[in-house]
Amino acid sequence: MPRQVTAFSNATVKRLRSLRDKKARRAEGLFLAEGLRIIAEARDSGRLPEIIAFSPDGARHPLAAETIAATEAAGGEAIETSADILAKMSGKDNPQLLLAAYRQPQATLKQIDRSRSPLWIVAQALRDPGNIGTILRTGDAVGAGGLILLDDSADPFSVEAVRASMGALFTQALAIARWPDFLGWLRSGKGQLVGTSLEATHDYLETEYTQPCFLLIGNEQQGLPEAYEAECDLLVKIPMAGRADSLNAAVAAAVMAFHIRASWR
Repeated sequence: MPRQVTAFSNATVKRLRSLRDKKARRAEGLFLAEGLRIIAEARDSGRLPEIIAFSPDGARHPLAAETIAATEAAGGEAIETSADILAKMSGKDNPQLLLAAYRQPQATLKQIDRSRSPLWIVAQALRDPGNIGTILRTGDAVGAGGLILLDDSADPFSVEAVRASMGALFTQALAIARWPDFLGWLRSGKGQLVGTSLEATHDYLETEYTQPCFLLIGNEQQGLPEAYEAECDLLVKIPMAGRADSLNAAVAAAVMAFHIRASWR
């Protein structure tokens, strides 16, 4: 049976609250996910939380009740608490009715099976966790295999990234690597590396993409470094019809990913 927690000083409350901090997430190997939709998506993907906290209203939905029961059956911890304590843990004034802590997966290139999908998204030095979450969501929508984050990127397990992914963090493979390691791994097998660049001469609509395709998106401010562009098998650009010279990184990833998929139909 779930236990009731009514004190802000409770050890589990403090532990879950600490997961809003990157250092604590790294030390614990856990991350937070909020809301029935994301938690149900995780369960559908075969992932149960180690800890689940919920309000009485949050437990009333059948999917929530099933997930709470499954978490306890698997040896996880379930706590019923108030909206005020949930707000303290999530850092939001209007918290979701469910909040859960999940074990972080091993985000290494060894976990990536390139034969799983003809399309993969690779992002270099993204600073905005919202962009990372949105790209994960796009990857799920377009049927990509997953996301490979290069160099010093924002934490994909931050509350903001998990929230923006809308559950795609649980459906997409994820790897974090340095550029030389990624390049060595990529060239050890099949894979076309396609970069987006303002300096490219190829229009993204008039280009042939081969499978598996690794779509490389650059940093939000600087784009791709020249050395990275030089290693691409293909550089393309998305022409701008207005005054803006480029798209947001997550939007560019979506435009490119859906077009590449469409070009294979």
